[in-house]
Amino acid sequence: MGRAYQNRKESMAKTAGAKTKIYSKYGKEIYVCAKNGGFDPDNNLSLRRLIDSAKKDQVPTHVIDRAIEKAKGGGGEDYERATYEGFGPGGCAVIIDCLTDNNKRTWTDVRNCFMKTDAKIGSVGTVSHMFEHQAVFVFKGEDDETILEDLMMAEVDVIDIEVQDGNITVFCPHTEFYKAKTTLHTQYPELKIDIEEITFVPQSDTDITPENIDKFNKFINMLEDCDDVQNIYHNAVLPE
Repeated sequence: MGRAYQNRKESMAKTAGAKTKIYSKYGKEIYVCAKNGGFDPDNNLSLRRLIDSAKKDQVPTHVIDRAIEKAKGGGGEDYERATYEGFGPGGCAVIIDCLTDNNKRTWTDVRNCFMKTDAKIGSVGTVSHMFEHQAVFVFKGEDDETILEDLMMAEVDVIDIEVQDGNITVFCPHTEFYKAKTTLHTQYPELKIDIEEITFVPQSDTDITPENIDKFNKFINMLEDCDDVQNIYHNAVLPE
């Protein structure tokens, strides 16, 4: 599962939009998180995680600060979360996470992505049972047994740990995110964590056949171009 997870992350990175899209995505997410959960990252752990992730993706500090200040103002847009599920090109399972101030517009935009790539949008629950909400950490290393032992000694609930191609991937319940992160940084102060996030991890993979690669890439690109789409989760594995 670890290597497939890496492949999916690499695919998403290649199809991500321009910097302005990345900035907009984080700005909107930080605004909603701060507005709903508080403006202090020390007291709002979700906000702290978002800020850390934004900085890792090289989002400028002024973009982060502006989103928090906007939330403090109490006005602005009234976003709500919308989630869509279905089967993408090649039969892969897809979950699309959105923040929207116009559900009708967002639904139309997302549905068009499915329709124009011969994919099939479904109802709530169509594929979500095929994913688990987990915290994921990926970093360079080979000694997964020592990492597992250190995490268990700190009473971190580890679902799975894998080592492949010089990378260690740790999977934990999403509620264990900060406990696992703190343990890794405490035990290994010099450790550089390449990926640290709470995400939907697929429990099985779908190999995309060569004839479906172009449609799959078009599908992902179209979704990335939708202003309201925040995250895309799928179980597709592309040929190397």
